[in-house]
Amino acid sequence: MARPRAKTTGRRSTRSGTAAADNKAVLYFRVSSTDQEREGFSLPAQLKFLREYAAINDIQIVGEYLDVESAKKAGRTEFQNMVAFLRRHTSVRSILVEKTDRLYRNFKDYVTLDELDVVIHLAKEGEIISRESRSSEKFVHAIKVLMAKNYIDNLSEEARKGMTEKAAQGYWPTLAPLGYRNARDDSGRKVIVIDPEVAPRVKRLFEYASTGNFSMNKLAEIGRDLGLMYRRSGKPIRTSTLIYVLRNRLYGGSYDWNGKIYQGRHEPIITHELWEAVQAVIDGREGANIRVNPKDFTYTGLMKCGHCGCAIVAEVKKKKYIYYHCTGYKGKCPEPYVRQEVMDEHFEQLLRRIRLDETVFDLVRTALKESHADERREHEEARTRLLAEAAQLQERLDLIYLDKIERRISAAYHDRIVVPWRDQRARVIRNLEHLNAVDDAYIDDGVALIELATNAHEGFASTPPKHKRLALNLLLSNCTWANGGLDAKFNQPFDMLADLSAAALFGGRAESAKSAAPADLVTPTGIEPVFQP
Repeated sequence: MARPRAKTTGRRSTRSGTAAADNKAVLYFRVSSTDQEREGFSLPAQLKFLREYAAINDIQIVGEYLDVESAKKAGRTEFQNMVAFLRRHTSVRSILVEKTDRLYRNFKDYVTLDELDVVIHLAKEGEIISRESRSSEKFVHAIKVLMAKNYIDNLSEEARKGMTEKAAQGYWPTLAPLGYRNARDDSGRKVIVIDPEVAPRVKRLFEYASTGNFSMNKLAEIGRDLGLMYRRSGKPIRTSTLIYVLRNRLYGGSYDWNGKIYQGRHEPIITHELWEAVQAVIDGREGANIRVNPKDFTYTGLMKCGHCGCAIVAEVKKKKYIYYHCTGYKGKCPEPYVRQEVMDEHFEQLLRRIRLDETVFDLVRTALKESHADERREHEEARTRLLAEAAQLQERLDLIYLDKIERRISAAYHDRIVVPWRDQRARVIRNLEHLNAVDDAYIDDGVALIELATNAHEGFASTPPKHKRLALNLLLSNCTWANGGLDAKFNQPFDMLADLSAAALFGGRAESAKSAAPADLVTPTGIEPVFQP
């Protein structure tokens, strides 16, 4: 394991006059699951590493905060407790953490700490991030946060693949719907079984619906009278939930998963014929409310009027020209109609503010690889552990098969024992595949995101509306249109990239370079950037 290093000076940011505050810090460490905690997965190593780092740098630890949950979403218990502590104790302005992805994998937490004006010691990365850090350092750090989020999104995608595989085998892969309960079968596999109390009520509800004599609101009222309620809150079901129940083909023995229909191995509550009858009733009512599909306008939902705050909407004139205008919901608006081609030009000019030359692009790519090095090491350890577990399970299966062949055990005993072992080995193999898939995608996805940001303006007008919205939602927020002009805010961390481009830090006019302070004209590796006249 890498040894902690003393905090660096020079290009690393420190704040003069705050030695007393910098001498006190809170320590934060995290694992993603209770399984990792139970297996001792990295917790002792993180704690030991951070305490050694504090001792080397003469930092007094005044609080330790441990979370055993994913950092994908904001709201972690101990993270929130740490934030509350820092708000109450203004003399403590430093956080010690192993590395970026241990602290946060979402931008909400990143913004929270940024607003607190704290100094973040990323011990294993050898970085100290504070308000006085150079823009280039902040940008690289924010890119690491963005990639940590993208990395956990990839993990989630791999988990969804495992759920799809389970669905294809005929097993409902997630929380049981109303009328069923989650349970385990004799082999230990997670399945859904009929809830003996609720299932008859659900069946009765389908029977009422099949008559066609009741409106949806009336059926919801009947459901409440039958005692149908939400499992967690205990509150009566609403009409929206009723529609979901009546539309769910799972009650008839099959189910939809990711756009495909699978035949389930669970026991149905109703017959398929009853489910089809209910669908015919619902479809007959919805047939009277058919609407024309709306046209796919590029900027609808992305902008508001800068005068009154109403939505900017689009409509087609003369069957071919697209115009945007304020809805005028709050009264007559002075903003005139504007052609989509004009909107395209304004968005393209705005996106041109994001520029990244090859030198800095290589620096960012290197930073991503370095930030992923520890993750790869941990994954290699996990991969080794999983391979050993798979080999051990295979050895068990081979041995018990020999026992069966040599008649030391009965065939029935063999069949009962091997099912959970096979399922466990299949789970281990899936976890190995997940690790391989995520490792391969991490750097490529990071580079692709940066390339998307820096090249979004190229051929923007001719880009399909769907791709335009994807790029704009990634890069921009708070877009408004007023007086024939566009105003928008770049999302983090691309706001830093836009500011750096405007200041000519990453390539620009020589005049800007001459007026900038020498300390600000240093890239993350200490190499002075080249400015084009």
